[in-house]
Amino acid sequence: MNNRCFGAVIVMGAVVAGSALAPLPAAGQGVPWYKMVLAGCPGEPRAFHPCALKKAKTFSPPRTPDGKPDMQGHWFDGPESSQNIEEHPESYGIPANPTLIVEPPDGNIPYQPWAVAEQEKNFKIYQDPQGQCFTSGVPRVMYVPFGSQIVQIPGYVVMHFEQNRGSRIIPTDGRPHVGRNVRLWEMDSRGRWEGNTLVVDVTNANGRNWLDAQGNFASSAVHVIERLTMIDADTIHYEATIEDPNVYTRSWKIAFPIRRNRQPGHEQLEYACVEGERDQPHINSLGYKTYLGVVRPK
Repeated sequence: MNNRCFGAVIVMGAVVAGSALAPLPAAGQGVPWYKMVLAGCPGEPRAFHPCALKKAKTFSPPRTPDGKPDMQGHWFDGPESSQNIEEHPESYGIPANPTLIVEPPDGNIPYQPWAVAEQEKNFKIYQDPQGQCFTSGVPRVMYVPFGSQIVQIPGYVVMHFEQNRGSRIIPTDGRPHVGRNVRLWEMDSRGRWEGNTLVVDVTNANGRNWLDAQGNFASSAVHVIERLTMIDADTIHYEATIEDPNVYTRSWKIAFPIRRNRQPGHEQLEYACVEGERDQPHINSLGYKTYLGVVRPK
């Protein structure tokens, strides 16, 4: 079983779980997310992004008791493009998806020349860290399969993810980031409210996450700015700007819709990734290595 096949197993499991737990919205059962119409906007990211920015100017979201936009509830985790964030056809059981990248216009990650070869090497010789049950990092945690829950209390936004039982605790009280020497799998998030938008500044990566199962990557110097804005009661416009002078020629941006899960009585499952995991010995026997991050060539 190679990386592609292992990724396909994960995606197929997500599709089965998703169909059992949460029906698609009115756009129709079985309609791909990027062909749906959400809050009056096309789901495809490059069309959704400008439409959602306009919608956000006129929508007045519900409020928490402390007056902040109320994003609480259960959500489908983005477009489920964890296998490949760039445009790709269907292959190895992985469904076709459009690119999540809205800047630059070509929809591709603006790698430095050396990093193009590095991404290809990653895919050939390393295991996807998420497939090894490590947490996903930012922004990938926002578009993994399965779902999430947002909880808000004064001074915090908390996100619980079904995938690998991950969580993000985002302080919004103005505190600084942790020290530079602290490097984290899920990185360090600091939020603030700009009108109706939750802006999250994300630093302190350990450099061991991938952006998707294709080996697309960043270094520990990566800096992510996320913007989450409700454009109707059931849709969040998610936008993330990624910069890393070690790896990319410029900053770049992804955007996509996050849809509310309104299934009555929905509860998140306990995704015990490590417990009873049986694929790892087989994958190890095929020679795939554990990814430990990258050092930019001098």
